[in-house]
Amino acid sequence: MEEDKVLRKLFLGFIHIHILHHANEEPIYGTWMLEELREHGYNISAGTLYPILHSMEKDGLLHKENQNVDGKIRKYYTVTQKGIAVLIEARKKASELFKEINE
Repeated sequence: MEEDKVLRKLFLGFIHIHILHHANEEPIYGTWMLEELREHGYNISAGTLYPILHSMEKDGLLHKENQNVDGKIRKYYTVTQKGIAVLIEARKKASELFKEINE
């Protein structure tokens, strides 16, 4: 359905902001982020999330560090200075938008 496609595009922006927010609070990893997003009603798959994380890393918004957890390599992401600047700007824009649409 066309409406689903439009909402999906819109929600992808929200998902990026969620990722930056949580990676700013503490290092995050994919499985944890998937569960966190599901708690907020975003039903995305690992096949959607991991490319987002990789592109955010490539864009310099996230820094990845591999850690050995129970014999497996887990990729932890933290926000970079550039990511913090983007998050601050996104918060301002979101705040303005929500204030306007809730009037």
